[in-house]
Amino acid sequence: MQVKKAVIPAAGLGTRFLPITKSVPKELLPILDRPMLQYVVEEAAEAGVEEVIVVTARGKESIAAYFQPRPELEKRLTETGATDLLDSIQHASTLADVSFVIQEQPLGLGHAVLTAREAVGDEPFVVILPDDIIDHQPGVISQMLEVSDQYNGGVIAVEQVPWEVIHNYGVVDADDRGNRTHFVRGLVEKPAKEDAPSNLSIVGRYILPPDIFDCLEQTPPGARGEIQLTDGIQLLLEEQDVYAYEFQGTRYDGGTPVGLLRASLEYGLAREDTRESVSALITGLSRKLADY
Repeated sequence: MQVKKAVIPAAGLGTRFLPITKSVPKELLPILDRPMLQYVVEEAAEAGVEEVIVVTARGKESIAAYFQPRPELEKRLTETGATDLLDSIQHASTLADVSFVIQEQPLGLGHAVLTAREAVGDEPFVVILPDDIIDHQPGVISQMLEVSDQYNGGVIAVEQVPWEVIHNYGVVDADDRGNRTHFVRGLVEKPAKEDAPSNLSIVGRYILPPDIFDCLEQTPPGARGEIQLTDGIQLLLEEQDVYAYEFQGTRYDGGTPVGLLRASLEYGLAREDTRESVSALITGLSRKLADY
């Protein structure tokens, strides 16, 4: 599949980050000096994605503003010689062609993807959940595209989780094909441990054919009136092959405050310009553990 478009669902309320998400979209919360959303757009751009479609909600206009040029700010940085800062803000607006569609009602991840149907058109695309931050070079999308090319099918990113917590995740029922790749027979949402077909949990990266839109149109809403992407993929399996891929990299749960804090600390240790100060911070905090 030649994948040139990505859909990033970003219409959620970010309830686990309230009260800050009353005014700041969760997707713009930072890991160090860049928002979560930029990390996943960079991952998509690295994989050759040229157009990013962000599915957002009314009241989250600041997401669009982040990817637009700021001529006055750029002029000021140029005049003061702050070239590093100038490069960093220009970088965000040149990663890809970023456009936006509005999800009028919060009717589930499948509905969010379906909202982007007109913008995607009749071509394969990638879905990226912006609060699943995965650190690796090459990025996960690049890894998955190799699998998609090899097997000529859709691909779902997965990782192994402890059986004791399997009931918190969607998992795949799949046959191992080697090289971290599995042929998907089905998907099960939050199974009990004794009913789980595997401990391969679904992570927020999907490469999908345009046929998924027809499947989502046929997917009935669940108990909460939401259309789930996993249900749409289950229908897709009746017509096309889909594979699960155990990606290489470290995943950070940017959907929780502690997960975002962990990502900031570990990214800070990895960066040369912040490593020393972050290391000193962690060392100082470790000395205080006995006081708690």
